[in-house]
Amino acid sequence: MFESILKKIKPSKEEEKKIEEVTEELIKKIKIKDAKIIIGGSLGKNTWLKDTHDIDLFIKFNYSKFKDKAKEISNVLEKALRKFKLIRLHGSRDYFQIKYKNYSFELVPILDIKHVEQAKNITDISPLHTLWVNKQCRKRIRNVTLKRKFIRNVVSYDEIRLTKAFAKAQKVYGAESYIQGFSGYVLEILTIYYGSFLNLIKSASKWKERTIIDPKKQLKTPLIELNKSKIQSPLILVDPVDKTRNASAVLSKEKYDLFIKACKEFIKTKSESFFIKKQEKIPKNSIVIEILPLNGKKDAIGGKLNSLFNKIKKQIILNEFKIVKANWIWNDKVYFWFKLKSNTLPNLEIIKGPPISNKKHLDNFKKKHKETFVKNNIIYAKEKRKISNIKDFISYLIKNKYIKKEVASIRILKNSKFKIILI
Repeated sequence: MFESILKKIKPSKEEEKKIEEVTEELIKKIKIKDAKIIIGGSLGKNTWLKDTHDIDLFIKFNYSKFKDKAKEISNVLEKALRKFKLIRLHGSRDYFQIKYKNYSFELVPILDIKHVEQAKNITDISPLHTLWVNKQCRKRIRNVTLKRKFIRNVVSYDEIRLTKAFAKAQKVYGAESYIQGFSGYVLEILTIYYGSFLNLIKSASKWKERTIIDPKKQLKTPLIELNKSKIQSPLILVDPVDKTRNASAVLSKEKYDLFIKACKEFIKTKSESFFIKKQEKIPKNSIVIEILPLNGKKDAIGGKLNSLFNKIKKQIILNEFKIVKANWIWNDKVYFWFKLKSNTLPNLEIIKGPPISNKKHLDNFKKKHKETFVKNNIIYAKEKRKISNIKDFISYLIKNKYIKKEVASIRILKNSKFKIILI
C-alpha cells in the first residue's frame, strides 16, 4: 500500500535532478563575502514532496565577524542580491524572496553557529534542525538488517514523506498563524521519535487532551521547566536541538483533534484516500469574492486574509443574511465564498425599538421612523431596506477603504455557477 502512495507523493529522479540543477545555478550567481549558502527546509532534509516549488536557502554569515552585528546581515544580504528582482519580507530577522525559473526561493540570513547557545535569532538554529533530522535518518538506515535488502537508504525519509502527505491531505499541515497546524519539522520529529509513519499514527490515535514528548529526555518536568507561554498548545514537543523550545507551540486544539480523529479513522480503513486532498467544490450559486493578495510574508498575509474573511462574514450575518456554509481558498489568488439560504432579503426591514413604557426613547424612535407598530409592549418600525441583494451588499462592502487597503485587488465573480476545486 505505502509503495503505491510513495509513487504519487515522492519526487521522481527527473524532478530531483531539475530542482538540484536550478538551485545550484542560482547559488552560483550569488556572491557574498564572509558567507556560505546551504539548502534548508524539506529539500535540505530530503523530506520534500512531489511538485515542490518552494526552496529555502540559508546564507550563513561568519560568526566571528558578525556575532556583534547580527542585526546588519539582512542589509548585507540585500546588497548582495540587488541584481535580482526580490521581495524583502519582515520576520524576526528580515529575509528575501526570489522567483527563479518557476521556483520560489526564500533566502534567509543567519549566523554560522555550531551550538544553540550561540544563536542571536531563532532562525540561526534552522540548519541544526536539518543536521539532526538527517543524522537520525542515517542512524535508522544503518540499523536495517541484512535480511531487508530491498529497503534503500531513503526509507526513513520516505516515512516522513508519508506523514507529511497524510497531514496535508487532512488539512493539519502548516505552522502559519492562520493555520496553526503541524510544521514540517514537528512532523519530522514525531515520525523519527515513533520510528515510522504507522507507529506514529497508532500512537497519535491514543493521544489524550494533552501529550508531552521529549525525544532526547532533556527535561525532567517540561511543564515546569519550559516558559509558560510555550506550553499552551495541546502537544508539548521538546525540540531535540533546543530544549528551551516547544517545537509545536503554535499547534491549535482544533488541528490537534483533527489529526487524532484522522489517525483513528485511518487505522480502521487504511485507505489511500487519507493521503489525497479531498476535492472541495464551491457549492453552486455561492457568492464568490476573488482577491489578489498583497506581496509579503505568507504567514502575515494569511493572517490578514483570515481576519478579512471573518470581518466580511460577520457583516453578512449582522445584515440578516443567513449563511449556510462559507470558507476560503488560497492558491495563486484567494477566493472567499458564501453559500446563503437566500441571496435576497425582504424589501421591508423590521427595526426593534424601546419598551413603550420608556416615553423619552419612545418619542425619539417615533420621530426617526414613520411607520411603527407595537408588539408585546415593544415598539417596532418598518423601513424600506437600503440593500436587499447580497451581491449589492458585498459590492458596497468591498468598496470600504479599510478592506481595500488589505488587498491588491478584490471583486465579486459574476458567474454564479463558478466552481473551483481545492487540490
